[in-house]
This record gives sequence, structure tokens and C-alpha cells, in this order.
Amino acid sequence: MAQPLTIEDLRILAKRRVPRMFYDYADSGAWTEGTYRANETDFTGIKLRQRVAVDMTNRTLASTMVGQPVAMPVALAPTGLTGMQHADGEILAARAASKAGVPFTLSTMSICSLEDIANHVGKPFWFQLYVMKDRDFIARLIQRAKGAGVTALVLTLDLQILGQRHKDIRNGLSAPPKPTIANLINLATKPRWCLGMLDTPRRSFGNIVGHAKGVGDLSSLSSWTAEQFDPALSWDDVKWIKDLWGGKLILKGILDPEDAEMAAKSGADALIVSNHGGRQLDGALSSIAALPAIVEQVGGRMEILFDGGIRSGQDVIKALALGAHGTFIGRAFLYGLGAMGEEGVTRCLDIIRKELDITMALCGLRDVRDVDGRILVGGKG
Repeated sequence: MAQPLTIEDLRILAKRRVPRMFYDYADSGAWTEGTYRANETDFTGIKLRQRVAVDMTNRTLASTMVGQPVAMPVALAPTGLTGMQHADGEILAARAASKAGVPFTLSTMSICSLEDIANHVGKPFWFQLYVMKDRDFIARLIQRAKGAGVTALVLTLDLQILGQRHKDIRNGLSAPPKPTIANLINLATKPRWCLGMLDTPRRSFGNIVGHAKGVGDLSSLSSWTAEQFDPALSWDDVKWIKDLWGGKLILKGILDPEDAEMAAKSGADALIVSNHGGRQLDGALSSIAALPAIVEQVGGRMEILFDGGIRSGQDVIKALALGAHGTFIGRAFLYGLGAMGEEGVTRCLDIIRKELDITMALCGLRDVRDVDGRILVGGKG
């Protein structure tokens, strides 16, 4: 393939280079995948106003997210198994994000650990937390995040129980992959990936193995994770985590105005409008469809961030126009990582940045902080 010019180009290349079970893990949703598809397609119905004969010089995409300076209002979302898209994937993605001046968010279910990122990147990053039944483990995990220099904690609220993803079940998803005949045949077609994995010791869940009680090897990990996600998670737990953490707290997985109201009352600094990439409740609203009502409910009281379906800089500006203060990309950067490693993540961010910059200019604006509903057909500022 010639130089990738779009996120779709990166996706096609990643599909060629990443083993089927890990590509499918990233590029799939729950049940019929209707919400997963809607996250992306619902952006197409939002139309932009083109403006002409306005001064387009001296443009800036610089902004802030939870008070931290960013080169553009885009962060890398927390994504599980990132280090299975490419060897040492979280380290590579964090490096690319650091060079681009945008936040990187490490998942609890990452392959590379908190300490790996701190030691190999050397720049502050964010950490996403799942609440487990083992509260002592969670307390230690939060302390490890503090020790690693994490500057914002992203608490995911929409994975108390796991939505069913048919592809993961059919593929027998595991990290590392089990040596079945089907897997070995597929891996034989991915030599670049295999060579990378042979050259790294990071092949399982680095934040958990060796840290959680009773999890010392791969055989015990799967049973532990199946038992540990806590369906009893409540707003009391949010308060406990907020007090224990003491720093910037972002609540991820808000899709309903009533939950947004609870988030605002919790004292968190920000919320992320997200349906977990369409991987939890199939049939739920797309994130972009849910965004306006949440902005209307709590936009004046806390920072609203957005996650779900972004595949271009145009998608970013549409989310900003509908009231988001900043955005997250997940699958988009995973495609880049799977396609080209760190270079691919950098390429993904370059594509998003260029599209955002040009679209903003053609909508008649020079500062991304001025983007609002006025740039949308039928919209209001």
C-alpha cells in the first residue's frame, strides 16, 4: 500500500498484519454490532457550514483537557490488549502520543504495565481503572498509578458485566494466543507480528499478573478476571476512589442524562460520553447521538469529553461543535499501531490533526477553542 492517507487505509493494513483474534477484538462490537456501527455512521448526518473570504492564517489547535495543555483536543483512549496489536504496543502508542503532545491513557487490561510506561516513555500519562471485587488490589493499583506519575485517573463505569462479543468467543481470545491448529495457521501468515512478539517478554496482562493475589501465571488470570469485575459497583465506590486518588478524576461510560447528573454530583472533574465502542449494550444510542442531551444536562458544571466512532478530524470537530471539550480515539490509533507500530500511531494522529485543522479553517475559524454549534448546518452557538 502507498502512504496511508486515511484511518481506513490504516485499518486495511492492520487487518493484513495483526492475527485474526486480536484484530477482531479491536474491530468488533456486542451482539449484532448495531451500536458499534452507529458510532461511526451517525457522524455522517451532521453537516458543516462552509465559510469563505475569512482570514484563515495563524490557526491553532492548542487546547486543554482536564486543565492539562494538549496540542489538539484529542487523547488516546484506554484500550485493552493494546500490546497484542503490536509487540510493546502500549509503550509505542504512549511514545507517539507524547511526541504529538496529546494524552495517552493506559488500560487496566493492558499488556505493558504502569511501570513499563513510566520507565520507557518518561512523560506523564493517564490511567484507566476498572473496579474489581478485590478492593485491596484496586487500592494498590491506584498507589502504583501515583508512583508511575499518572496525572489523571479515568474510571470506567460501564463494564460491571461483560457484553457478549461473538467474534471473541469464536476466536477463543486469549493473551498470548493458545497454540491451536487454527491459531498456528493464522499466525504463520503474520511473520512481522510473530517476530515482534518473540522479541518481547510482554505477552500477558502486566498490571495484574504478579500483582493481584492468586494471579501468578496465565492459567489463573482468566478465572480471576471472570470473577473480579464487580456488578455491585455504585456511586459510593466512585466516592471511595475519588478520595483515595485525590487527583483529576474522569468518569467514562456516561450515555444517559440521569447518569450525567449523578456524575456531576460526584465531584469528578470530567465525564466521557461513551458506550464502550458499542461493545457493551447493543441497541444503545451512538455516542454522538447521546452527546447533546448530556451537554445540556451538565455542560455548565463539569467538563464533557467524548469517545466513540471517531475516524477523522472532521468527526473531532463535529463532537466539539456539539459541546464536547475534548475527544478520545481508540480503534483509530489501534489500526495505526497494528499497521505500522509507533510510526502508525504517529501517522494516525497526523491524519486527525491535518483534517481537524483544514476543516476548522474551511468552517471559518482559526482557534479550535472557538468551535461551537455555529459551524453546523442548523446549529446555534
